[in-house]
Amino acid sequence: MIALASDHAGFELKEAIKKHLLDNNYDIIDMGTNSKNSCDYPIFAKKAAHAVATGQCEKGIVCCGTGIGVSIVANKVKGIRCALCTSEFTAEMAKRHNNANMVAFGARVSETEDVLRMVDVWLNAQFEEGRHQRRIDMMED
Repeated sequence: MIALASDHAGFELKEAIKKHLLDNNYDIIDMGTNSKNSCDYPIFAKKAAHAVATGQCEKGIVCCGTGIGVSIVANKVKGIRCALCTSEFTAEMAKRHNNANMVAFGARVSETEDVLRMVDVWLNAQFEEGRHQRRIDMMED
């Protein structure tokens, strides 16, 4: 199960990601927002992060204008490692080296087609463990 959330600026990107995931047989929970009406991103990013942190969802994807705000909010939740991704390389490394359980994207800084490719790369990448697990353990302390 993948938690999705956005603010008004990321709404259309979240909807495109949702369609892409559903078309590829992923189970999702949409934590909102549900329109382009102005809203506060912390409300929705926090809902998605808590869903991942509690195990309701295995992973999460959050969107706003830049991806910065939602990634900061998500990372405030214990157990969340949310990476702001700007390329397929950063999406891959987020999983391979940091075992990111959430990713963030900026609708005003990335093209939708690029984001969908980043989502696929992140979902298909494998955590490399080893020295990377040691570093994650350090983060969690």
